[in-house]
Amino acid sequence: MKLWGKGRSLDEKVEQFTIGKDREVDLKIAWFDVLGTMAHVQMLASIGLFTSAELGSLMKELKNVLLSIEKGTYRIEEGVEDIHSQVEKDLSERLGEAGEKIHAGRSRNDQVLLDIRLFMRQEIMYLVNRVKSLFDVLIKQSEQHKSSYMPGYSHLQVAMPSSFGLWFGAYAESLTDDLTLLQSAYHLVNRNPLGSAAGYGTSIPVNRKMTSRLLGFEDLNYNSVYAQMSRIKVEKAVSNALASIAATLARFSTDACLFMSQNFDFIRLPDEFTTGSSIMPHKKNPDLFETIRASCNKIQGFPNEITLISGNLPSGYFRDYQLLKERSIGIFEELSSSLEMTLRAVENMIINPNILDDGKYRYLFSVEEVNERVMAGESFRDAYRKVADLIESGDFKPHIEINHIHEGSIGNLCNKEIQERMERLITGFNFPAASAAIERLLSSQ
Repeated sequence: MKLWGKGRSLDEKVEQFTIGKDREVDLKIAWFDVLGTMAHVQMLASIGLFTSAELGSLMKELKNVLLSIEKGTYRIEEGVEDIHSQVEKDLSERLGEAGEKIHAGRSRNDQVLLDIRLFMRQEIMYLVNRVKSLFDVLIKQSEQHKSSYMPGYSHLQVAMPSSFGLWFGAYAESLTDDLTLLQSAYHLVNRNPLGSAAGYGTSIPVNRKMTSRLLGFEDLNYNSVYAQMSRIKVEKAVSNALASIAATLARFSTDACLFMSQNFDFIRLPDEFTTGSSIMPHKKNPDLFETIRASCNKIQGFPNEITLISGNLPSGYFRDYQLLKERSIGIFEELSSSLEMTLRAVENMIINPNILDDGKYRYLFSVEEVNERVMAGESFRDAYRKVADLIESGDFKPHIEINHIHEGSIGNLCNKEIQERMERLITGFNFPAASAAIERLLSSQ
């Protein structure tokens, strides 16, 4: 079944090439397609295109389809092009004319736009919860290890004293910036494109504000042409935000791989988190972190992929967009898996408490010596030169005392302030508003 069919068949190879994996991918957004249709038919009933009896029958059958999707038994039949066609086919076979009227006032263009928006909105909510879980574990580890000292590095050279409290806390705060970007993208996602039809509106007097309210959108894309153009813009904004989270995880993974090596020996994971070598019996490899890093680096390439596919497209709908649908759906699962594995690793990470006992770290405290002299009245430049001379002559005797008290330093991590920022961010998404609207729609008759 093809909604655009006019009694002629399409070349089989052309059909396979243009459809690609649409049927398989569409099952992942099927639930949202039915949800959008529930709101659409209620709106059509409000403008007189369905009787109350027809609406009741449609809503009942749509809920049956939802139940089938939730059970995992719903299928897109062979010869049926996509999820939109399958739902209309099912309703038409069960309800006759009422099912055949559901496409009035919309196009597959705004349907797939809506499905992806609803899917992304839900996935962002799940993703934020995963980020928050990782954030909480990082903060917990930061507090627990705030007095576990380690060397800080610059240019991969031993630089100044740091701590595991500072290290864990740095990645926790990084996640707040990532969620700031994701929240901005979420507000773009949370606008209703339904009613823009093929990109130029419709002469049917659809009530777009009603469908926006029914589906829990905070606003709508007003201009019909822009609603279609926004598909790439929204996907790119979301992909950039996901890439930002991925960059945080990839960088943390690189740190962890370095710190687990024998040359550093700062941290280790339980044996059950590491893999071995087929030839070297002593090896305990950080494959977990290496896989996270590779997966997250791949995610960081997605914004560029979107740019390359869409860079020279004019306004209006193009089949090029379909190539992004599968990737846009799958990227959430990839990132969620990396977040889950990072959380498990951080929870089980074992810290070496005696790192700074090694004499090779004695120059970590050169700046401490300079600062001590400055506080005693010397100019910074004089103090710097004197300490440098002591180091060159081999006479430097470090005073292993750390007295950092300013905001964000070893002795004042400001984890409470970082936690408060995270809480404000979570509240700013306003997930309950969308969830409550969907619950009302699902319970309506």
